[in-house]
Amino acid sequence: MDTDRLTRFTRTERTLHWVHAAAFLVLLTTGLMLYVPSLSELVGRRTLLKDVHVYTAVAWVAALALVVAAGDRRAVRRTLREIDLFDADDRDWLLRHGNPQGRFNAGQKLNAILSAAFALLFAVTGFFLWLGERDTRFRLPNALLVHDWLTLASLTLFLGHLYLAVLHPKTRHALNGMTRGWVAEDWARAHHAKWVEQARRGGAPWAARAADSQAWTTCQPSTPSHFTCPGASPEKE
Repeated sequence: MDTDRLTRFTRTERTLHWVHAAAFLVLLTTGLMLYVPSLSELVGRRTLLKDVHVYTAVAWVAALALVVAAGDRRAVRRTLREIDLFDADDRDWLLRHGNPQGRFNAGQKLNAILSAAFALLFAVTGFFLWLGERDTRFRLPNALLVHDWLTLASLTLFLGHLYLAVLHPKTRHALNGMTRGWVAEDWARAHHAKWVEQARRGGAPWAARAADSQAWTTCQPSTPSHFTCPGASPEKE
């Protein structure tokens, strides 16, 4: 396989992803145990499950805020701008015309947008469920229904994401970008050709190349948006 590699995600971006993923799995598991009758009876200890569910939600919000505050905020803003931008290639890609894609394809952008929207709705409905148990004035009749439907929608989205990231032969290499930060250039060219061309022209300063694994693992950020790697060619970063 081609040994050239492109940086796809910074450490801050990867940390945000895994914090969100870990919290989601705990919240999903405890939520299903609370609201699926057969699981609830099997596990029992409903009060403990509620506490784990609520405190995980609070820790999730706090951890995300901490990572953004202490990490590379420029990289986070750049990612948000990329996800927010839908151009003609993205629209055609959704119609399966095979148009070249940037660092995120249109499907990944939609997944990120839906995940963020679901997280916000989970937080709002979950807050009112928690508050409604303590003060009936804040008990919203549809909060539980919305929370439950969000769980089903999020589970569907998660399973699709998991399949593409772990099992699907053509796309599972993308997981390398979220675990080690880089992807092989030949894979990127096949799936994110627009991004590769931007990197080659210098339009994507966060995309650096490295000749070997050892050099890449010692990459350190020289500025918030630029990586300097031993063995990497400056003109190709």
